[in-house]
Amino acid sequence: MQKYQHFQFTLIELKKLLKLFFIFLLVLSGARAFLFLNYSSFHEHPFSEILSAFILGLRLDASALAYGFAPMVLLLFLVWLLRARFMQRVVPFIEQLYFSFLAVVLYVLVFSDFAYFSFFGERATLMIFGVFDDDTEALIRTAWENYNVIGVAIFSLLFLGVALFTIAKVLHSKTSSRAEWNWFKQLGFFLSVIVLVGITGRGSFTLFPLAYNTPDPTPNQFLNNLSKNSVFTLFDAYNAYEKNKNGHYDLIKQVGYKGKIAEAFRIHTGRKDINTTNLLANIRYMTPHNETLHKRPPNVVVVMVESFGLPITRYESPSFDILGSLKKHFDEDTLFTRFFSASNGTIVSMEPFLLNITARPNSTPFGQGEFQNTSFYQASARVYQQAGYETSFVYGGDLSWRNVGNFMPKQGFDHVEGATKIAQSLGEDKEKISHDWGVFDGELYKYIEQKLKKAKKPQFIYIMTTNNHPPYTVPKEYKSHPLEFSEKLKTHITGDMELAHKRFRDYGYALDMAGKFMDAIKSSPLADNTVVAITADNNTVEGIMKYDDYYNTTKLIPFYLYLPKYLKPKQKIDTTVPSSHKDLFPTLYNLTLSNQPYTAIGTNLLDTHKLHCGFNDAGILIARDGGFKLGHALTKAQKECEEYYKATLAVTEYLVQSQKKK
Repeated sequence: MQKYQHFQFTLIELKKLLKLFFIFLLVLSGARAFLFLNYSSFHEHPFSEILSAFILGLRLDASALAYGFAPMVLLLFLVWLLRARFMQRVVPFIEQLYFSFLAVVLYVLVFSDFAYFSFFGERATLMIFGVFDDDTEALIRTAWENYNVIGVAIFSLLFLGVALFTIAKVLHSKTSSRAEWNWFKQLGFFLSVIVLVGITGRGSFTLFPLAYNTPDPTPNQFLNNLSKNSVFTLFDAYNAYEKNKNGHYDLIKQVGYKGKIAEAFRIHTGRKDINTTNLLANIRYMTPHNETLHKRPPNVVVVMVESFGLPITRYESPSFDILGSLKKHFDEDTLFTRFFSASNGTIVSMEPFLLNITARPNSTPFGQGEFQNTSFYQASARVYQQAGYETSFVYGGDLSWRNVGNFMPKQGFDHVEGATKIAQSLGEDKEKISHDWGVFDGELYKYIEQKLKKAKKPQFIYIMTTNNHPPYTVPKEYKSHPLEFSEKLKTHITGDMELAHKRFRDYGYALDMAGKFMDAIKSSPLADNTVVAITADNNTVEGIMKYDDYYNTTKLIPFYLYLPKYLKPKQKIDTTVPSSHKDLFPTLYNLTLSNQPYTAIGTNLLDTHKLHCGFNDAGILIARDGGFKLGHALTKAQKECEEYYKATLAVTEYLVQSQKKK
């Protein structure tokens, strides 16, 4: 019996590991079920699709756990192989320490991933690591004011306490084994176990491991997100973050145009006869001659309202007046209704928007990476600067945020102004007119009005607001419009209803202030010489909303356009043209500038001869016949849009990298 002792010990420990494996697997599946029940329900999806999502999720969880359990399996193999009797006394202690650590790490990863999902409506991307680059103090205050931090902390401690107790209970349980196999059978058994762990970790018998090439189990984006595993999701996000930070980002290769960049330019421009000697010449354009614009160059104001997603405005009614003062302007002027945000975060939408490119998937902000000292010649402010405009970047917060105070002056802005400048100009105490992220939107617009009225030359002003952002604070004196939730709206909201009320009150304030700004413009002489475009950085309310038509809805933001009478085009504007951030400035250039050269990735939305598509860097696209997920184009128009998107990414990267070399 003595000669079988080592094997019996390791066999008993392997049985304990198997029990722990299934307990961990059960907990991860329970977490996925929690996510499902909080953000969806069984009647919304076919049961077969729900089942497919959970099965794929189970496979991914098992794969991640196999990597986590592998070191202990190998340790037991070494204990058996070396006949290390003294290790039998140490192994239980090592196992308990290791699996306790593993439980804590898994909990932190799953919690972080789910918290990200609750805000952005998607599993973690590299933006989650932007926490370290953001206003950390404001983020902490936001979390404290909007979430039950103490409750979460208590739950976390209780959960981890139960988890650690369970691990200890399993590892110290008495289990017997009487396997009396010879050495070769024992070796064969161990090798089989190691192979099984390897196969489970790989998760697939195809060319690529499951985590490397994870399929979409359903046509539904929520269920596809549901199936993902937090460990792999965060690992991929960190990998992308590090690659960007270290300059190892190769987007041209990712989209399939490595070594054939000229073909990308042909598809992007829609022309076969491109300039192959100077590829960038193919995306240089000239606005048409307009004598009126020479004599009367208008002010151009572009407002990016924080998190102003368009879908919530579908519930607009007298009892849910979310648009407030902005509604009449949306009704009176031009509103493009199929306009997508370039990305899902503020900085990763704002920078490419101002640089006249489309957002690059899984890339870090330009102003905080290898391009922070690059002056991009195609930047929108530079186009207006070269046309004789005085240019201003006005941010409602502090200019230390995301390094905008250093990066934006390099992009053609004569003035870069933040909360301190705004408060000083208004003669106000900064603290009294501010929330956690910056000055209240109403104060920001007062400053812009003042700036426009004092101007001695044509102004180009870009504005980034800061309200409509956690912790959803509005001025004490502000009286909110009615915001009663209809039954239909309630069925589309997920999570805490009280927090949703607070969120929509701030939403309503931000939109109301934008509307009052337009009231002020239209009721003054500025109405005759000022163009105003209003858009948003993203639609983060999707984190608490369920959409009946996900791909056509989730990334929708407004592109509102006010034009003085003398600038209104004679032809009717098609406001249903599919488009995104990349197209806003090319449209403005052609409406406000005469004989002005510019370089841009997007297209003039009034040009009916161009292919128009909208892109979001999460792989959600919109063609003229509807929205779809990248890789799942069904119609001819969608396939054309999909190919155009990939070519556009390659062209964008070529343009960006060409300036890095300089």
